[in-house]
Amino acid sequence: MSTIAPERAVPTPRELTTEPRFSDKVFRAVVTVGGLSSLIILGLIALFLGYRGFEVLRQEGFKFLTSSDWSISTDDAGNVLESHFGLAAMLVGTILCSIVAVAIALPISVFSALFLNFYAPGWLKKILVTVIDMMAAFPSILFGIWGFLVLMPSVEYWAKLLHHYFGFLPFFKLEPYVVTRSPFVAGVVLAIMIIPIITSVSREIFSQAPLDRIQAAYALGATRWAMIKAVVIPHGKSGVIGGAMLGLGRAMGETVAVYTVLNIVFQVNWQMLLGAGGNVASLIILKFGEASPYEIKALMAAGLILFFLTLIVNALADVIVRATGRSGR
Repeated sequence: MSTIAPERAVPTPRELTTEPRFSDKVFRAVVTVGGLSSLIILGLIALFLGYRGFEVLRQEGFKFLTSSDWSISTDDAGNVLESHFGLAAMLVGTILCSIVAVAIALPISVFSALFLNFYAPGWLKKILVTVIDMMAAFPSILFGIWGFLVLMPSVEYWAKLLHHYFGFLPFFKLEPYVVTRSPFVAGVVLAIMIIPIITSVSREIFSQAPLDRIQAAYALGATRWAMIKAVVIPHGKSGVIGGAMLGLGRAMGETVAVYTVLNIVFQVNWQMLLGAGGNVASLIILKFGEASPYEIKALMAAGLILFFLTLIVNALADVIVRATGRSGR
């Protein structure tokens, strides 16, 4: 005897659509507004600096970047009689201090990140990561005061050693013999400030190294250091470069710490051990308190130059990261 199975209700076909859900729309709107707001704020800052400094830029022309004189004379009524504004010395000092800082901080940060990821025990890693994150949040004035009171005597001794053994190189030559408050001292302080930034970025990148390649290297008999050289460093070199450029941007825009440990001298100085120099940010903080209205416009123009210089460094970092990322895959 055969039985007839009851007919089953055919479910209604599910409609396929590319229309995002309401939650997706809200999230997309929030992210879009946040991203556009940052661009709008940066654009407004650039417009403000350009508007306030346009008169000085038009008056000085290209000499604003090539000359080192910074002087202004006014009459009793406050009218400007003569003015000369030039950023060449401050731009050279900015680049020199930043290069010294990155040259010192980069190897220390990379080896610190490798130690935290592959050598440090778990309990020690947690403590060190917390300390590094706290160092990144320290106010720059604390680094400046510590560098002036504690670090400077030791760094002066290091500067004398560099001059003694490498004085034949132009960068380490001293004429006259003045090492106090030099770009080298400022670079060491800046290096200590940017080490936490580069270390944090490098540690995150190294921790994302492919586990299968790490295990394959160990399976082939590689030591831990051989595995790091063959797998971890090639995988993370783009992130390390990005972190270094991020630290470079921080060093170029630092104000109080450099102002505390560096002599502000309006003279182009490529000798990193000589106690003379400055940077654009320290120039602004030095002159702003007693500046006349016209000189404030010159300081705004200097801020605009520093803004574009930092923007160029970040754009260059993005290009380098993309290029090294493609070559590393």
